[in-house]
Amino acid sequence: MTWAVLFLLPSWMPAWAGRVDTLKVESPSMQKNVEVVVAVPEGTGPFPVVYLLNGFGGNAHTWEGLIPGIAQVADRERMVFVCPDGADSWYWDSPVKADVRYETFMSQELIDYVDAHYPTVADRQARAITGLSMGGHGAMWLAFRHKDRYGAAGSMSGGVDIRPFPGNWSIASLLGKEEECPDVWEAHAAISQIERLQDGDLALIIDCGYEDFFFDVNNQFHQKLLEHGIKHDFYVRPGGHTAEYWSNSIRYHLVFFGTFFDRNCLRPASK
Repeated sequence: MTWAVLFLLPSWMPAWAGRVDTLKVESPSMQKNVEVVVAVPEGTGPFPVVYLLNGFGGNAHTWEGLIPGIAQVADRERMVFVCPDGADSWYWDSPVKADVRYETFMSQELIDYVDAHYPTVADRQARAITGLSMGGHGAMWLAFRHKDRYGAAGSMSGGVDIRPFPGNWSIASLLGKEEECPDVWEAHAAISQIERLQDGDLALIIDCGYEDFFFDVNNQFHQKLLEHGIKHDFYVRPGGHTAEYWSNSIRYHLVFFGTFFDRNCLRPASK
């Protein structure tokens, strides 16, 4: 079947290659291995990197399903894609569970591993992070708190304020009950991290569908960024909290990140 498809391609279309690695990356802070999918372009690079975060209930393979032919897309875009299994962690170092240290894993352990084992540009200006739903929250949380590690960040349908959802998505198991520790919940909401930013610290892209249950919190996130003078791209489009929406949304994010990398002259030329 594959050969038949290739045979039917017009002769002027590039034969994109690239590969997908599925590996286990050690997390000393959590004393376990975390599954990570890495899509690598063909060639020696070095390449910029986009970290793609899954939502609640997802795993390291989520983005393989949302980006058909992910290796070929990575090759075409001349970027490495890194997709860690974020479990249902919300990408926090949990104040309740000592063995949940996904902020440490994402901001230190995984980046160091990827830069040591893949042909990357090991610089924040060549590193972006985005994600869907819980992963959109995670991308904002991590980028805002670790501006020395990430130069650009995005959120698709992100749960960027957890406080309106005290009974959902196992958040209480990671932070404690909201009614018992509201200060902890506020401190762990991505929207509460905006005060850490100054305009220009990060290139930001945020989007959410009109029919999404996170639409209101994304609008509030956008307004708070405006109040703090933080320039950013904010898109609203028809759509809900669906795979169809995210498969479309990631295209916009890759264009945004590609422009950011090119502005810094950090993406190898296309073949």
